[in-house]
Amino acid sequence: MRKARPSKTARKVALNVVTLGARAGMDEVLPPGLTDATAKLLVESGAVGGRAVRFSRSRMAVRIYLAFDWMMPGQFEAFGHRKAFCERQVRDAIGASAKQVLVLGAGYDTIGWRLAPEFPDVQFFEVDHPATARLKEKGIERMGACANLHLLAEDLGERELADVLQSNKAWDNASPTVFVAEGLLMYLPPEAVGALFRQCAAVSGEGSRIAFSYVGTRKNGRPDAGPWSWLVLSLLRVAGEPWLWSMQPEELDLFLQTHNWTVAPNLPLPSKRCGIEFFGVAVK
Repeated sequence: MRKARPSKTARKVALNVVTLGARAGMDEVLPPGLTDATAKLLVESGAVGGRAVRFSRSRMAVRIYLAFDWMMPGQFEAFGHRKAFCERQVRDAIGASAKQVLVLGAGYDTIGWRLAPEFPDVQFFEVDHPATARLKEKGIERMGACANLHLLAEDLGERELADVLQSNKAWDNASPTVFVAEGLLMYLPPEAVGALFRQCAAVSGEGSRIAFSYVGTRKNGRPDAGPWSWLVLSLLRVAGEPWLWSMQPEELDLFLQTHNWTVAPNLPLPSKRCGIEFFGVAVK
C-alpha cells in the first residue's frame, strides 16, 4: 500500500459490503446492522461522499458487481460470507470467555463499533496503517465512540505488533483474545505473516483464537486469484497493493504449528473456497 494514502482496497471492500445489502438474499447472510453502519462510517470518515454510498445501495451497483464477478468468480458475495464468518468467530470466542478482540488491518470494518456497546466488559482493539486508521477514527468519533473501543494507528511494517499492544495500558497479555485477520494476509510478505502469528501468540492468553482468510497458491507459486489471476494480480500491483503471500489448505496445519498455533478442532468451516478465499481458525 502507498503509505501516504488511505487503502483503496479497504474502501472498495466497504463499498462492496454496502452493495451486498441491496443484493437479494444477502440479508440472511450479513450480520444485522452491518451495511448501515458501514455506509455511515464511509461518509462520516470522508472516505467517500453520500452520492457514492447511495449509488452503492442501488440495483444498478449490484448488476455492475455481478457483471465483473467473472474476474474473481463468487468473490462479490464472498465478502459478505467472510464478514459473517469473522463475526461468528468473535461472538463465539466471547461466549467462550475471550476478554479482548483485536481486528488486524481493520480498514472500514465496523465490528468493533457495533459490538463494543453490546459487550462492555470486553476490550475491542483495531490496528491499521495510519493513513487509513486516522480517517476511520474521524468517522468513529462522529458516529459515537465507546470507551472499550481502541483504535491504533500503526504501521506494522515499522513497529512490531507486540510492541504496539504492550504500550497500550488497556491490553492484557494474559487474557483470552480473539484476533481477526480478514482479507489481510495476502498483502503481507511471507516472513511478516509468520511473525504476525507468533506475536499474536506471545501477547494473548490460553484459549485465544485467530479467525483469518487466505488465498491458495497456483502451480507457478503465485497467489491464486481465480481463472484470471494474471490480470487480477497485475491490477493489484499497479494499484500499489500487491498480493505477496498465499498457502494451500493442506499446508495450514504445519504452518500454524510452526508459529505456535493449532487448527481449531470441531469448528464448522467451509469445505471449499468461498469466492477465491479459504477461511481458517487457529487456537492457542
